[in-house]
Amino acid sequence: MAIAQAAAIPRRQLLAYGALGLPLAMAALPVYVHVPRLYADAAGMSLSLLGGLLLAARLLDAGIDPLLGGWSDRAANRPRLIMLALPCLALGMYALLHPPAVSAPLWLLASMLVTYFGFSLASVAYQAWGAELGRDAGERTQLTASREGFGLLGVVLAAAVPGLISSDLAAGLSGLAQVFPLLLLLLAAWTFSGSPPAETRIPARGNLLGELRSVLDDGRFRYLLAVFVLNGIAAALPATLVLFFVADVLQAQAWSGAFLALYFVSGVAFLPLWVSLARRFGRVRSWIASMLVAVASFAWAWGLGAGDVWPFAVVCLLSGAALGADLTLPAALLADIAEAPADDRGESGRSAQAGAYFGWWNLVAKLNLALAAGLSLPLLDLVGYRPGAAAASAALAAVYCLLPLLFKAVAALLAWRWRNTLELSS
Repeated sequence: MAIAQAAAIPRRQLLAYGALGLPLAMAALPVYVHVPRLYADAAGMSLSLLGGLLLAARLLDAGIDPLLGGWSDRAANRPRLIMLALPCLALGMYALLHPPAVSAPLWLLASMLVTYFGFSLASVAYQAWGAELGRDAGERTQLTASREGFGLLGVVLAAAVPGLISSDLAAGLSGLAQVFPLLLLLLAAWTFSGSPPAETRIPARGNLLGELRSVLDDGRFRYLLAVFVLNGIAAALPATLVLFFVADVLQAQAWSGAFLALYFVSGVAFLPLWVSLARRFGRVRSWIASMLVAVASFAWAWGLGAGDVWPFAVVCLLSGAALGADLTLPAALLADIAEAPADDRGESGRSAQAGAYFGWWNLVAKLNLALAAGLSLPLLDLVGYRPGAAAASAALAAVYCLLPLLFKAVAALLAWRWRNTLELSS
């Protein structure tokens, strides 16, 4: 089912809207990846205390996303809400990446809560705003692709900048924290001044909890969420285990950075292809095609062993290409659901709940990462795998390759079964 299009949004406006996605994604990588090691090394915190604080903060972060989405639905102007969130993000990031010598646990918890609040509120309101800017399914796909493309560039920058500043992790992250506010200011200004105009909307006025429940009553949303959960776990599993796989199966730890860079750059490079395919064949069918590409790449990885650097580069290229579709097409479908005329759901009027939809969506996306770690790491421990030991590398390869393959295959089957419902308004 092809996507219908009105007069196209100018490229400069598409780029302006997507620009804010770069610093938001740039903030996510150090917060989720580098902070545990930073506080263990620089602040000397025990791993048990560190793990407990991180788990508590991340669960709270995920849990408030639907409430922040409902709040954004009640705001008369979503960009103003984003402007409120960005200083919290910049201040929290600076504090979080500068651990003190004393009272580190309290500092960590407080700075994480400020950072998470700013990041989550800005992200939810930004995504909901993008859904409202698109006048039809094609425009919403283009806006989502622009946002996620800039986001992938932000991830690449966040991975590279600390190392370019200093070989010492703490010094590199400190430098990143100092550069980040200026970059955030510049790109936010571009987004707010150059994005396409949004149609006037009436802020939500009803009961907040009732609104959040009503979103979950949307059958089309529940179908999309089910596919998103399965596909998201399939993507998060190899992300959790890739460094173990490269070190102990491929025995090519020195190539880890290059593999990750290729993965993310491939995601950016293939975004225009997925947008083009979605326009011609529909977003659901194009998303299913990307899942099949990922399945093929995991099946290929299953046969690899020590020294297979270039074959694994092909895996990174293909799975990175699938990543571009994973980031763009389901979020574009969600934007379509959130902004669809309510009579598509048997009601009257127009949906004004984009924030609530994206709030639930972000909660599930964060839980996917937790579920992937909670599933894969205990499973590896159960089969006797230990980092650095070759004895259980076959078990590691099975968990890294076959488990994502299974989840992806089931997600693709469900997406195919529900394809007409998911793309009802295209």
